Amino acid sequence: MRGRALLGYGLLALALLAMAGCGPAWGWQGYLAEHRAQLYQPAQAGAPAVHFQVAPGTPARTIAQELQEAGLIRDARLFEAYLRSQGMDGQLQAGTYLLSPSMTPVEIAEALRNGRIATLTVTIPEGWRIEQIGDYLESTGVLDGDAYRARALRADLAPLDLGQFPFLQARPAGASLEGYLFPDTYELPLEGGDALDLLERQLRNFAARVVPLVEEAQANGATSLDLHAILTLASIVEREAVLPEERPRIAGVYLNRLDRGMRLEADPTVQYAMGFQPETGQWWKSPVSLEEYAQVDSPYNTYLYPGLPPGPIANPGLGAIQAVLYPEQHDFLYFVAAPDGSGAHRFARTLEEHLENVARYRQGR
Repeated sequence: MRGRALLGYGLLALALLAMAGCGPAWGWQGYLAEHRAQLYQPAQAGAPAVHFQVAPGTPARTIAQELQEAGLIRDARLFEAYLRSQGMDGQLQAGTYLLSPSMTPVEIAEALRNGRIATLTVTIPEGWRIEQIGDYLESTGVLDGDAYRARALRADLAPLDLGQFPFLQARPAGASLEGYLFPDTYELPLEGGDALDLLERQLRNFAARVVPLVEEAQANGATSLDLHAILTLASIVEREAVLPEERPRIAGVYLNRLDRGMRLEADPTVQYAMGFQPETGQWWKSPVSLEEYAQVDSPYNTYLYPGLPPGPIANPGLGAIQAVLYPEQHDFLYFVAAPDGSGAHRFARTLEEHLENVARYRQGR
């Protein structure tokens, strides 16, 4: 009797385990076959996405239950059965995911298996200086903006292997990464991303998109400038040009002035030297008066010092870089912005013609 009693208790325990949906005997194959159609039905169509975290080592059953509790799936038992049928129950990746109840259980399972973790999208505009980027990253909470700024200004990429970025080796000693941080849209991990991660992505993008263009232009004789000089001039063009179609013409003006030994007299270089403006909370003071030009004693002040400034004043985009590589061929030496706010400029070949344009624009003509 005792043996039969023990056997009875054992069968009862297995039955209770099966009813509870746990243990190896709960018959997931039959449950899956009976409810398979639900695998292709979202928990809630049109529902917004939410962040869902999978901790390292979390069992598939626990993940399924947490998905159900979060409203991402309707049936944890069915989800686990599907994972088992596909051999995915031991393949789910840890991380923070962006999942939606409008996804089907099959789509959610694939996302968890493939490690498609949640990301943040950050767009760095063309023509921003390092400090601006750092402020933006900090204010939006994307990552530690102070850390980004400090690393970029010191060109501190440790522990990365600088050998993978040979174009950085030609920079002047002590130069920052200004000009080399390619402005673009980047996807960063929602968790675990840091300043070094973004800097590496920007430099890799620069290597892929800028370096080949520069090397081709140098090889075919389109430019005699080295990379640092190209980026320096391109950053000025980026800050000066409002209309994309004027970039090659503005680049041509500056190159003509350099060829003739004239000072560039570029307003953005003075603005860069002046730095942050507490009164306006901006990094670029505008307008800058003629009196202020003479008061800013900096090698970046191209009204006082001839030639190019020591380095880029911002991070230029492809359009400005291409304008410097392939400038418009002309004999203009001056330009002035139109007063109508259109962003257009009036170009001149002589100082007299330029002064006439300035007078005309001041009169609104």
